[in-house]
Amino acid sequence: MKGIILSGGSGTRLRPLTKITSKQLLPIYNRPMIFYPLNTLIKAGIKDILIIVGPERAGDYLNLLGSGKEFGVKFTYEIQDQPRGLAEAFIIGESFLDGEDVTLILGDNIFEDDFTEAITSFEKGGRIFAKEVPDPERFGVVEFDDAMKAISVEEKPKQPKSHFALPGLYIYDNRVVQFAKEVLPSERGELEIVDLHQRYLELGELDVRTFTGEWIDAGTFESLFAANRLAQEKLHKNLVI
Repeated sequence: MKGIILSGGSGTRLRPLTKITSKQLLPIYNRPMIFYPLNTLIKAGIKDILIIVGPERAGDYLNLLGSGKEFGVKFTYEIQDQPRGLAEAFIIGESFLDGEDVTLILGDNIFEDDFTEAITSFEKGGRIFAKEVPDPERFGVVEFDDAMKAISVEEKPKQPKSHFALPGLYIYDNRVVQFAKEVLPSERGELEIVDLHQRYLELGELDVRTFTGEWIDAGTFESLFAANRLAQEKLHKNLVI
């Protein structure tokens, strides 16, 4: 299992904070934001991690994180010139993955839960996660049947079929690179990761697990404030880096 952190984007909703730095390098209590998704991967025993960044801030990431030796892991860096969708991460990372399974986590997603068991027990197909939220239309949404088995996934639907959003943590087997290459751009011109979810769902190989701990997509001032509170009250005690 290898890991990818997608940490591109321009962070326009957080201007002027992101005028001089990447969103994922902003402080969350006593760590840069990217340390939290890194902790999720490293706690699960993932030692080989690709960090995909925007071209303007690549040097900042290298200065902060280096080779990974300090943390007992190995970091590789790639550039995403423009945000062309989450599924592109697997295409960018093809040579890095070299046929291995992968856990992808978004650099601005912060979780209270420990996903170590979910990552280390993974064998085949796809495994994603669902969290009940009051505003599912902002996210990818999964619909469950009465047995809590996933039956549909949609990206930011105007009329969501459930209140279960799909956070930025995804585990896939090595077929995901080829599947990503077959994804067609959406109306937004992006390679949507929900199309990968759909591919595995159609194969009957998509495992969707719900969780109840806090999850923060730290892309707004309000969520950034909430992330700082969560990190101060709970998360900082259990960090491995």
